[in-house]
Amino acid sequence: MPVLLIHAAATLFMVGLIWFVQVVHYPLAGQVGEASFAAYQAAHMARTSWVVGPPMLTELACVGLLVFSPPAGVPVWSVWLGAGLLAVVWGSTALLQVPAHSALLEGSGSVAHLVATNWIRTVAWSLRGLLAMAMIAWVAQ
Repeated sequence: MPVLLIHAAATLFMVGLIWFVQVVHYPLAGQVGEASFAAYQAAHMARTSWVVGPPMLTELACVGLLVFSPPAGVPVWSVWLGAGLLAVVWGSTALLQVPAHSALLEGSGSVAHLVATNWIRTVAWSLRGLLAMAMIAWVAQ
């Protein structure tokens, strides 16, 4: 059960954060003036790593533990679905969001593109949050 609780805490933290980023933070980046945008983007990238790194790595470690040792009462399919959704999050981060942030830093990107592609992570993390809560409910029965 402790792994499930840590897993749920990290996942639900990221669910809340990704919704804030999707609805507030990323759209407001479009309001930053062109003269100061590169400095803003560089600061955003540096500071964000400190906030998302620990919970994302915690989530990844917990998923690894759950895959290799699913708790009694948790359907194996749910563990693998959660792992697949986390792969979508990490893949989207590496293949879409990091390049989009780099393009913005270089002045060739678009905030609209960043917001549009970030829906992939927003949906995947939201589904992971529901799944994490379901896992706890299954164990508690």
